[in-house]
Amino acid sequence: MSSKSKITIANANVEFVCDDDTISRAAVRAGLGFPYECNVGECGNCRFELLEGDVAYLRENPPAITERDAQRKRYLGCQAQPKGDCTIKVPLRDHYKSKHLPRKVTGTLTQAIDVTHDIREFRFALSEPLKFLAGQYGLITAPGVAGARAYSMCNTGEDGAEWHFQIRKTPNGAATGALFDRMKTGESLQLDGPYGMAYLREDAPRDILCLGGGSGLSPMVSIARAAAASPALKDRHIHFVYGGRTPADICGEDMLRVLPGYAERIHYTPVVSMADDPASAGWTGKTGFVHDVAEALYGEALAGFEVYFAGPPMMAQAVTKMLIKAKVPAAQMHFDQFY
Repeated sequence: MSSKSKITIANANVEFVCDDDTISRAAVRAGLGFPYECNVGECGNCRFELLEGDVAYLRENPPAITERDAQRKRYLGCQAQPKGDCTIKVPLRDHYKSKHLPRKVTGTLTQAIDVTHDIREFRFALSEPLKFLAGQYGLITAPGVAGARAYSMCNTGEDGAEWHFQIRKTPNGAATGALFDRMKTGESLQLDGPYGMAYLREDAPRDILCLGGGSGLSPMVSIARAAAASPALKDRHIHFVYGGRTPADICGEDMLRVLPGYAERIHYTPVVSMADDPASAGWTGKTGFVHDVAEALYGEALAGFEVYFAGPPMMAQAVTKMLIKAKVPAAQMHFDQFY
């Protein structure tokens, strides 16, 4: 496989170089608006049509590709590496252009802090500064694990010196197993980013609603931290609804409490979904699912929010359905599909 390949986007009359990279990530690094979302072969947003040349997949049989796609020579940009020069067809959109062009850097673990029984915050010092927008994510290549995994940062990235990730341990997960069980302070790994479209819109003239569950804590904390610190958003209220199965899963309030304006303009609501579980005995807060509680709390006012959400796929689907029902404009809904 050639390390450097020329990729021509025929329908846009654009060329870029792919240097030992996937086609979509090389395009985004070159400042192009190549469509993508999850970066790990799950969502299918990065499909392109191969007109000339040949490619190989990083991930064998990625879930988002179908037999029909294969028959039509459609490939996933986030998984396809060129075997030489290629000509492709893909609809470029300015929406996907990155303010901070993604790069590969080395991250050295400086701290690992337990947040809950299964969420830990990993803090990495970068080999060179790399800024990101609050709410974006990076790709982590864990030691001894094939393939990168997408995780959102929880800090704000204003100087780019460090990237912090709040990661939930996945049962039998190879990457989280390596991070939680084997990664030691002072050890290094590869980080790649920033990526993602669900970043804080500082120019939006609306109050902010953050909806998170489980693994979606990290980007919502990043959004809240950046919004609280933004002079452009100093008059905006920030509503933060976070859900877990039992009280042991609930977290985040301590991170918000230290922000300027907590209680006055920053409002935190925890939600427990398994209220009947013995582990939830004594819980007096909200119960149910995040989307139901948000609908009950804000009702018709939902359409007046800038809404950011992250969490397990079923939660994201339920939140999306609820927001559409509440007639929240699509432009006010921000979510990266990789959880």
